[in-house]
Amino acid sequence: MEKTKISSDLKENEAYIRARCENCADILIRPMRLGDSRKIDCLMVYIEVAVSNMMLDDSAIGKMVNHFWEISPEQIQDFMRNNSLGIADVKKFDNMEEAFAALLAGNALFFMDGYDKAMKISSKGYPNMGVSGAETEKVLRGSREGFSDSVKTNSALVRKRLRDTRMKVVETSAGIRSNTMIQILYIEDLVHEELLEKVKERLEEFEIDGILDSGMLEQLTEETWYSPFPQYQTTERPDRAAQELLNGKIVVICDNTPYALILPSSFNGFMESSEDWYHHFEMASFLRILRYLALIMSVLLPGLYLAVIRFHTQILPTNLLLSFAEAREGVPFSSVTELVFLELSFELIREAGVRVPGSLGNAIGIVGGLIVGQAAVSANLVSPIVVMIVALTALGGMVIPNEEFASAFRLLKYLFLFLGGYLGIFGIVLGIYMTVAHLAGLLSFGMPYLLPFVKKEPVKDVGDGILRLPFRKRQFRPLYARREQKLRLRRRK
Repeated sequence: MEKTKISSDLKENEAYIRARCENCADILIRPMRLGDSRKIDCLMVYIEVAVSNMMLDDSAIGKMVNHFWEISPEQIQDFMRNNSLGIADVKKFDNMEEAFAALLAGNALFFMDGYDKAMKISSKGYPNMGVSGAETEKVLRGSREGFSDSVKTNSALVRKRLRDTRMKVVETSAGIRSNTMIQILYIEDLVHEELLEKVKERLEEFEIDGILDSGMLEQLTEETWYSPFPQYQTTERPDRAAQELLNGKIVVICDNTPYALILPSSFNGFMESSEDWYHHFEMASFLRILRYLALIMSVLLPGLYLAVIRFHTQILPTNLLLSFAEAREGVPFSSVTELVFLELSFELIREAGVRVPGSLGNAIGIVGGLIVGQAAVSANLVSPIVVMIVALTALGGMVIPNEEFASAFRLLKYLFLFLGGYLGIFGIVLGIYMTVAHLAGLLSFGMPYLLPFVKKEPVKDVGDGILRLPFRKRQFRPLYARREQKLRLRRRK
């Protein structure tokens, strides 16, 4: 597409801008005459809320305009060419497309008669919530800062933790109409070049009218799009993003969303919490084992219960079997229907708790669960043991640190429920085989999803398995980093 050059005639530029910004009430076009004798025509274009009041003394734009009122037209032109005063972050454009991209990003544009370039002056930008706490990745120990909706703020929070120019920030945009800014963060001497190129190619291979959240970006660029397992790891914690950058990974930040994407991702990475490296290794290892046990319980427990009481009652002790039979006495539904009914009821309560605002949502989750469970048992619709099975399954799912990863197992739970209910233990084993086969074939940007469990060349003292090694023994980086940069920790001589 041919780009529209900026004219040296201010009236032509103004006519083009007014035509393009017709019916855009939020974009202000302010003609003015500057210079010591008001001899030169100028034009300022900006989005009303995104740019500071030009007349404010503490505004970079205000300082520039106030200064222009006091100097001659020749000095104004000298400033435009050289920005010798350095009173503002200035960039020049020679075509309207680049100028409008800067304008819509929240900057001001300054045009001057007789000068065939536009000057971008950075300002405060669009309104945002600022830095707030991480909501979905709460920790007992570690930073309380979380990402915000501003891509610039988010990269600054990572830069705050990695004060090294080898950490690079590459900007690009996506969305023909939204022009959403995307930043790719990586550490130059740690990341593999082929991985970086693959990420850039994947981001450029689609064309869409708008990207409004990193979730849209994730779904468009996933290789195995039909898999319920996320192939990007999401985080709203700057310290987690910085830690993964040090491992040789890449972080992608999308404007207007507080979640960063980490890639490549792995099964084990989703099971790690941000605070695992801040606690002592004994407790961190115990919690990791607990999470894996909780994951197995959240997926297999309902299916195993149905398989045992419907097909394999002989493996239960007699007293326990009689207890199960007594609990189910009077229940009019089959065990499969009973369990599906209660699982779906809990899903409804969970969804209602999320949608209802504030503390009322927590109250609905707790009170709704108690009332529905107790009422269903009292009405003989379900047995008490099924209420306990559903509660343990839900608790197991909540222990998984990543919500998106946990959601995949929430869906998988129903597959195992029906396999166990109609095929018994054989169905459970078949389901495990299919799940492991799917995970074994899953790749995240060329890296096996089951790393580090399937790596051919185990690296000693990496510490990226289920057990967390003592920090002083974690001497090497994972496989994601370049081979020549494997060493991360050594004793000073």
